[in-house]
Amino acid sequence: MNTTNTTTIIPFDPQYAKDFARLNVEWLEKYFVVEPLDQQLLEQCEETIIAKGGYIFFAKVGDTIAGTFSLIKLNEKKYELGKMAVSPKFQGQKIGQQLLEHCIAFAKNEGWTEVILYSNTILESAIYIYKKFGFVEIPIEADPIYKRSNIKMKLEL
Repeated sequence: MNTTNTTTIIPFDPQYAKDFARLNVEWLEKYFVVEPLDQQLLEQCEETIIAKGGYIFFAKVGDTIAGTFSLIKLNEKKYELGKMAVSPKFQGQKIGQQLLEHCIAFAKNEGWTEVILYSNTILESAIYIYKKFGFVEIPIEADPIYKRSNIKMKLEL
């Protein structure tokens, strides 16, 4: 394999804000719809995620941004894993798993106690991977923050 095609996980850089939005809109439109909260988080990621103590990371393959995820601050020790997406061109290359590994290592390094996420059970492979990495299903709110969500999961660190 050519070394220019190795995947590196990099922290947020404003030059990639449009990639963060593009990858997520592409994913959301494939499976669901872009909800108002999505639009706000994606179009104003620096204000809605970074400035509020959250983080965004990217998977870079060569010079291409292939995937992304965010960690949205809920409190000092608890974050929501959200806005995780991998470009269709790069799916099947375990980039989502590399992003998830980075997420968990980062959260542990920061001393957080838990990471939660919202998903949908139609995304069977994603749910399988979350469980493989130790996430367990917990009760979801009657009115979850995303209409598409029908499952909430938690990873205790």
